[in-house]
Amino acid sequence: MATKRITALLIDAFADWEPALLTAAARTFFDADIAHVTPGAREVVSAGGMRVRPQGDVAGLDPRDYDALVVIGSSQWTERWAPNVAPQLRAAMQAGRIVGVICGATLAAARAGLLDRRAHTSNSLEFLWEHGGFYGGAARYVDSPRAVRDGTLISAPGSAPATFAAAVLASLYPEQGEAIAGFEALCAREHREDAAGSPHLARRPRRRAA
Repeated sequence: MATKRITALLIDAFADWEPALLTAAARTFFDADIAHVTPGAREVVSAGGMRVRPQGDVAGLDPRDYDALVVIGSSQWTERWAPNVAPQLRAAMQAGRIVGVICGATLAAARAGLLDRRAHTSNSLEFLWEHGGFYGGAARYVDSPRAVRDGTLISAPGSAPATFAAAVLASLYPEQGEAIAGFEALCAREHREDAAGSPHLARRPRRRAA
């Protein structure tokens, strides 16, 4: 199996939980190469205080150097001064690379026009309307708690890191469908409900009769 290369684009205040499942699973189970890039190749600090020293500058991205480009959410994507990564996103799509955007990073995709002609999701349609610049993809918005894939574009709300990871992995490794489905099912176990409709974590042991 050829080694796949995933580049994760991070900015300050990125959401720690959004890239974690994807990059860890890709590297551990599929031996993928993982690289991190940031604006100006600067060190960034996550929402949880984790410091990441990147391997490169987003401005120098070349689609020939990766198989998938994933852009991770951050509260800073909503700001007017958020980085403009539209050229890099468009170049990735034009080259046929997988592009994954999650949570606030869907705004970067909206500003680049990537959502106008493809099915997609985000934190909400209102979120894209309010912060997505000249967003023109409302007719193709999918109100889903899971990641949505349309061709090489994968989008997800910030609450769906597991299905986001699974969708990106499935795009990179279509021959590994059973293994990826198993990975997704494993991540979903803690959220499943029992037959009575009560979350497993809420169940308490019954008291023995006196």
